[in-house]
Amino acid sequence: MRNLSIGLVLALAALALPVDIFARTATHPVDTKSKAAPAVPDFSGVWFIREYSRTILPKEDPPLQPAAEKFFQQRVYDNSHHDPDQSVDPTEKCIPPGVPRTMLQPFPWEIVQAPGRVVIIYEYQAIPRQIFMDGRGHPSDLDPTYMGHSIGKYEGDTLVIDTVGFNDKTWLDPMGLPHSDAMHVIERLRRTDHDTLVDEVTIDDPKTYTKPWTAQVTFKLHPDWQIQEYVCAENNRSK
Repeated sequence: MRNLSIGLVLALAALALPVDIFARTATHPVDTKSKAAPAVPDFSGVWFIREYSRTILPKEDPPLQPAAEKFFQQRVYDNSHHDPDQSVDPTEKCIPPGVPRTMLQPFPWEIVQAPGRVVIIYEYQAIPRQIFMDGRGHPSDLDPTYMGHSIGKYEGDTLVIDTVGFNDKTWLDPMGLPHSDAMHVIERLRRTDHDTLVDEVTIDDPKTYTKPWTAQVTFKLHPDWQIQEYVCAENNRSK
């Protein structure tokens, strides 16, 4: 009888054991709301510069190195005294404006956001610009180009664009502000309201400037506009 009672107790304990283990090891549902990916700010649409200017609108005078200052002043003189048929501005010869001057042209441009990248389509000279958003860095063996190599990331409501790998054949603005192939550009794009986009541009070029400097440009959204075809060779009237 005693043996029977012990056996019955052991049998009941064995039946209860799996239930106890399940209760302690069961996977609890995860609160997906608390771990949701942060919302990506929306910059898509066609934008146009709010006020066209012949300067890059810096917060302070660009701190040019002495040799660069002399070079710039000569360029300003040449730009204002040139033969109208022999422009010294590279864009008059269909040279791409480069970064950030492309943003300053009196032509619209469109932002398209896609997985892993942001694409900007400039109407002026039909220039596309890819900004890689997949976490990659800049290649170590970049060939210098007019638009450089851009990578980006989102910081809250701001799109931060990091661009290097430029040649030295472009002007920073229509006045002829120079730069070298060592230029590093950081842009911070932020929507201050639905129809307003502010681009804060920082230029770091130790060959040309004594320290980094910052300018700010504002753009307005034009939801009814579309990017049109622009062929520079057909619009070019300079020799």
